[in-house]
Amino acid sequence: MTTATTKKTTTTKIKDLPNNPFAFEVFDLVSKRKSKAKKIEVLKKYEHISLKAVLIWNFDESVISKLPDGEVPYSGFEDQASSNGTLSTRITEEVRRMHETDSFSMGSGDKNGHTTIRREYKNFYHFIKGGNDAMNNVRRETMFINILEGLHPLEAEILCLVKDKKLSEKYNITQEVVAEAYPDIKWGNRS
Repeated sequence: MTTATTKKTTTTKIKDLPNNPFAFEVFDLVSKRKSKAKKIEVLKKYEHISLKAVLIWNFDESVISKLPDGEVPYSGFEDQASSNGTLSTRITEEVRRMHETDSFSMGSGDKNGHTTIRREYKNFYHFIKGGNDAMNNVRRETMFINILEGLHPLEAEILCLVKDKKLSEKYNITQEVVAEAYPDIKWGNRS
């Protein structure tokens, strides 16, 4: 008598995000997907002009940031860095806790009244070459810091990464995936 053994494959079901998810929720979900096709699927499902704006700013070499490279000093960063390590460490711990408690999706708002990239993207043109070149640098940097301070910390981290074209250092997203998910994006000739 032979016994047939069947291999059980387990797949981790990633929960759907709520309507109007935070950009970090979408990017984290894309990063968790292993295949290029699944990453594209997530980007298509949660398509929004604000996500496209962030991804264009990050991946399009013709988009030139008018903000200084490197860390941005703002009270959200200082508060978080002084209380418990760096902003990145604190954010990683916060996301981990959210997953452990099975409460990852927060939707378009949070209990602390932070705003979102979805609401603020219309101001991003001030921070790139050709957007609002008449604005002086002090005003531009002050405006950027004010936006960061109003954003959820995980959203603020995305903007800090994007201004330096370093989104891929945190999230497993490539320009190739973005280009396939959003074929309407025309790359180049922006600045």
